[in-house]
Amino acid sequence: MTAAPAALPVSSGPTPRSGAAGAPASPVLPALQIGRHTVGSPVVLAPMAGITNRAFRRLCREYGDAGQASLAGTGPNHSLYVSEMITSRALVERTPRSMQLIEHDPDETIRSIQLYGVDPATVGAAVRMLVSEDRADHIDLNFGCPVPKVTRKGGGAALPWKTDLFRAIIASAVKEATPYDVPVTVKMRKGIDADYLTFLEAGRIAEGEGVAAVALHARTASQGYSGEADWSAIKALKAVVTSIPVLGNGDIWSAQDALDMVAATGCDGVVVGRGCLGRPWLFTDLAAAFAGTTARVQPTLGQVAQTMRRHTEYLIDFHGSEFKACRDIRKHIAWYLKGFPAGRDIRAGLALVDSTAALDDLIAGLDLEAPWPGDPAEGQRGRAGSPRRVALPDGWLDSRGLNAASAAVVAQAELSVSGG
Repeated sequence: MTAAPAALPVSSGPTPRSGAAGAPASPVLPALQIGRHTVGSPVVLAPMAGITNRAFRRLCREYGDAGQASLAGTGPNHSLYVSEMITSRALVERTPRSMQLIEHDPDETIRSIQLYGVDPATVGAAVRMLVSEDRADHIDLNFGCPVPKVTRKGGGAALPWKTDLFRAIIASAVKEATPYDVPVTVKMRKGIDADYLTFLEAGRIAEGEGVAAVALHARTASQGYSGEADWSAIKALKAVVTSIPVLGNGDIWSAQDALDMVAATGCDGVVVGRGCLGRPWLFTDLAAAFAGTTARVQPTLGQVAQTMRRHTEYLIDFHGSEFKACRDIRKHIAWYLKGFPAGRDIRAGLALVDSTAALDDLIAGLDLEAPWPGDPAEGQRGRAGSPRRVALPDGWLDSRGLNAASAAVVAQAELSVSGG
């Protein structure tokens, strides 16, 4: 089995199903404007650690662009595809891993990078490097990570509680990016927990400091990915932040979910994370839905296997190693096979695959004619977990300002985050 060409028509992968209203119709939303960039389909691929590398972004782009054109007949309708989170400190130090993570394909027309940082000077230096060396067209700042090793040091979703630090980081990034006309955006959560909400004030601060858009994952850090996203918070943020786009994130598992979010909140676009795991053709559905059509993708197991195989080829190109690529694809296997019939032995073998030859042999053992299973393949993807107490620095919640003790803890935050 060989990889499909990069300019993938949907008919050679998962095939579309068009309803009576499948012809082009009036767009549901206008194009999304992020600074100087016009994003035809108001959809953003959320940064996900270990997922949204160059290989996965390529796969999603194929379905979002070529697939949408085939379905709706309106030509490419680009979405925005953001890199996984990269720590500012590692980028300034030019670690090999961080330099790999900021790589883009030649045809990524909006090179989008998400940065994590807790020190205004370091974030500013990282932004300066990216824009002065022409390595990015859009920079997103991460203030939404709920991982304990990040929040324990005052980073991620914990950071907007310290309004002076939050403001200083954004101001530093915008100052460095503005001369190069590179827009800066912010992604955040509702707050630390139900008692310590930060999103409304954070949205006002971000807007005032000149960001081009704000995205809200409508959960708190304490929720992680559990429970339901509170879409009413997105609506509330939209009422407060009026001069720039407000994007909604959380519980978009299908194109209909995206349409429902827009209807419920009035948001200007959507950010899709776990909903596209093992399902990159969701970007075909989303582009078609926002173009006003009812065309949707319902692949057979054989077509899903083709996509999984192509994903592996792209990972080989990204990692420069077949073995590393096969180790990487393992975590995607269960997402790709969700709802489909596949024997326990084949699933177990795929979870341990170490070569493309082994992958091909295991794929050959699947019932490749099996149709799209419907509801069993829909809904939540990835682990939801359960609510938990957020790990924070001692005394973090005592004030909204950054005192000496808090500053000392924060200074170590970037050093504690690995992987980029």
